[in-house]
Amino acid sequence: MDPLERLTAATRERTAAGLRRTLRPRTPAQPLLDLASNDYLGLSRDPRLAEGAIEAVRTWGTGSTGSRLVTGTTELHTALEERLAGFVGTPSALVFSSGYLANLAAVTALRPGLIVSDRGNHASLIDGCRLARCPVVVTTHCDVAAVDAALDDARDAVVVTDAVFSVDGDLAPLRELHAVVRDHGALLLIDEAHALGVVGPGGRGAAYAAGIAGEPDVIITVTLSKSLGSQGGAVLGAPEVIETLVDTARSFVFDTGLAPASAGAAAAALDVLAAEPELATRARDRARRLAAAADALGLETTTPAAAVVPVVLGDPGRAVRAAEICAEHGVRVGCFRPPSVPQGRACLRLTGRATLEEAELTEVTGALTGVRELIGPYSARNADPTRR
Repeated sequence: MDPLERLTAATRERTAAGLRRTLRPRTPAQPLLDLASNDYLGLSRDPRLAEGAIEAVRTWGTGSTGSRLVTGTTELHTALEERLAGFVGTPSALVFSSGYLANLAAVTALRPGLIVSDRGNHASLIDGCRLARCPVVVTTHCDVAAVDAALDDARDAVVVTDAVFSVDGDLAPLRELHAVVRDHGALLLIDEAHALGVVGPGGRGAAYAAGIAGEPDVIITVTLSKSLGSQGGAVLGAPEVIETLVDTARSFVFDTGLAPASAGAAAAALDVLAAEPELATRARDRARRLAAAADALGLETTTPAAAVVPVVLGDPGRAVRAAEICAEHGVRVGCFRPPSVPQGRACLRLTGRATLEEAELTEVTGALTGVRELIGPYSARNADPTRR
């Protein structure tokens, strides 16, 4: 078969399975209420962040001009790293151009002898595990006993977990995992992408809330593109970890540094969080209310630990139709299908933004009511058994 014909045939198969993706450019004035983005605190359009970005561009220019080890590190970058470490409660930090690259660096540069990874981890952690070129044990979701068993007789092991899982929205048992990790002389790597800004006092994250953020055997990764309304990522931990990343992490050494505008906006977001710590509480409250509305309608959901609220529909086609119904009611939601979720667990993903008002919550309830009336709730018979 001609190579392009092969790709076309594969596209047809994805279309038939309800797995085709489409780019949908946004306009500056969005006609739909946004419950799809990761802008958990509603800061991406905040004038204070815009001013932080503009001032950084005026001072440093539009680009970082090179890799961090050449010309891509400015005083703005190092100041942001100090601010992030102080906010999350770690000794030091290292900023990357994306959270994805930060996770790749944190997993691969540690050169572990074994990686123990939660089955629900984000794709960036999974890709880091694949690139690390070492044995990987994938454990059942949030199973501390399984992690304990996997670490028996292991040397130079790293346990890798999301803090808040990106689709189900549940929280990893971090205190318990840390106790097991310390027992075995291993390291614990926590991805706080969906926790920073939402979980813990003032949004300082799940590791901070668990009292383990500054421990020497804990490494934290964060993104600047969700609650902080900017772009980029960071790894936080002991100085020895950061020095190792600077020397050996390929996604740091060979990547262009974070643009000044993004660094300036992220620093401004930290200022906002310091001044308005209640934003984290409001985001969690909005998420709980969204979950309660879905549950009252008989739609399958979970009790959110942060801002992520899934509504499980089962089959990809049902999830796509449900997202269309929400749009018809004026609400934009996420639509997650395999491989982003397991087979038979396609879902809508709603985010409980801190800035959601009462009228908007009512609007979302109307959209979910439309979903319930037109396609019904999830049940085992709704899921495609051939796709489990």
